[in-house]
Amino acid sequence: MTLRDGLVLYHGSYVEVPRPDLSKCARFKDFGQGFYLTTSAHQARNFVALSVRKAQDRGDVRAIPGKGFVSSFVVEGEALDYLRVLEFQNADSEWLACVVAHRRRRSFPELVSQYAHYDVIAGKIANDRTNITLALYMDGIFGPVGSPDAARACIAQLVPERLKDQYCFRSARALGCLAYVGSETVWM
Repeated sequence: MTLRDGLVLYHGSYVEVPRPDLSKCARFKDFGQGFYLTTSAHQARNFVALSVRKAQDRGDVRAIPGKGFVSSFVVEGEALDYLRVLEFQNADSEWLACVVAHRRRRSFPELVSQYAHYDVIAGKIANDRTNITLALYMDGIFGPVGSPDAARACIAQLVPERLKDQYCFRSARALGCLAYVGSETVWM
């Protein structure tokens, strides 16, 4: 997993997203507030249903039941060389601490400020299948949050080799390196 020129990334949503807007991106996600993409078109398609459901729950009139979109982007631009990028190659204790720090800020507040200067953070995705395990970890079921034993127990339950990737573009400079290719309609 390496952010590079020519990399094609996908974003699943209830709307087409030709121009991402960071102010519309949710907070308290795995790698903080940002525009999330993946190298897996399949994963992006699977995310569409969740996005549509959340939009309907919020009462967003743009959400159409049973219909969503996968927007495609290619990474390009001279600014790519100047981005501050953090890539977690594995779902390990450092990755877990980053995810927990952004999802529950009181757990590792010092990490949130440590990661704040990155334009892009990339790593394994903690998705709906992993949310229960992460919640148990954050509630201390595996032991004290942040302890090596608790982290090992949590990561073992996540089956990290099966987790797909995600890229969180967290700054305007990072978004400037994404060229919109187009969108595909996804029917559910």
